[in-house]
Parts: sequence; C-alpha cells; structure tokens
Amino acid sequence: MERIRAQIAFILEIDKLKSVFRRNYLSDGSRVENDAEHSWFFAMAALILQEHAVDSIDTHRVIEMALIHDIVEIDAGDTLIYDEEAKQDQAAREETAARRLFFLLPEDQASRYYGLWREFELQESPESRFARAIDRFAAIILNHSSRGKAWKEHGITAERIREINSRIAHGSPALWEEVRMLIDDAVARGFLKE
Repeated sequence: MERIRAQIAFILEIDKLKSVFRRNYLSDGSRVENDAEHSWFFAMAALILQEHAVDSIDTHRVIEMALIHDIVEIDAGDTLIYDEEAKQDQAAREETAARRLFFLLPEDQASRYYGLWREFELQESPESRFARAIDRFAAIILNHSSRGKAWKEHGITAERIREINSRIAHGSPALWEEVRMLIDDAVARGFLKE
C-alpha cells in the first residue's frame, strides 16, 4: 500500500503541470500552451518524426523523456530559451525541483525517472539528442503557425533563433533543415525580424 500511495502522490503532484504556462502559443495563436499540453505535443511529434533521427533510437525512451522532461517546471517555472538572465540559475532551480518531485516516487522509480531526466539534460545519448531536437522543433513550428506571436512579444530575431536552435541538427539534420526553411519563410512573410 505504501508504494501505490507514493505513486498516487506523485501523479497528483504532476497534475500541477497543467497550470504551468509556457511562452509559446497554440498553433492558432488563441492562447499560450501549458506544460502538460507541450509534453503531449512533444511525445506525439517524437512518435511521428522518429524516422528523421540522426541515429538509431529507442523511440519509447524518447517518448518517456518527452513526458517527464518538464515536470521540474512545477517548481522551477518555465524559462524562455532566449532569456539569458533567467538561464543563469535555471540548472540549479531545475535540479532542486527534480530531486523533490521524482523522489516522491518509490526509490526504484525515482532513480529511473530522475536518471531519464538527467539523460535528457546532459544530451549524451542519441535518444536525448533527438528528444532535444523535437522539443525545440515543436516550439518553432508552433511559433511559425501562430505567425510569430511569441517571437514578436519577446523581441526574438531570426538570427537568435538560428543561434540557439542550431543544436537541433545534432538530433536530426532533416528537422534542422526544416527549421531553417520555416525561419526564412517567417522573415519573408514579415512575422519575424532578421
């Protein structure tokens, strides 16, 4: 009974992910997405786009990363990828959050999911590199679909997007090429400044 109660406590705690709002808008631009929606979108994109990974990958592992990678934002909050000041203490905030949240689980599960989260953060496996590529790709396609709404609000330029997101190529050169075309299209259509 103790094990299942710990698991239920964790499941209820991560329900808070639905209340953590990101800076990206839904594709129709009607509202910002929450972290739970983002995790689902990321997992589905990984499933659909897996053939574009640079290496052979364990897709199930990538989907697990998609579902757990932002759980830490329950405590640490969402950090805009382009906000250099907020990124200064992001790793420390997220590490503290990971230790609190994942260790609500029974020890074996806590170690597994904390380890999976660390793998995503460290970017040392083909799965983590592809997962990071998809995570960033998802934000870019939503920004493009919403006509650059979040990019405009935060004063993000095409050059900055290219600079920060070039690591997509480490997980999928094909997705990086698509991103480059989307950025160029956004500039040409006037919803992203060069």
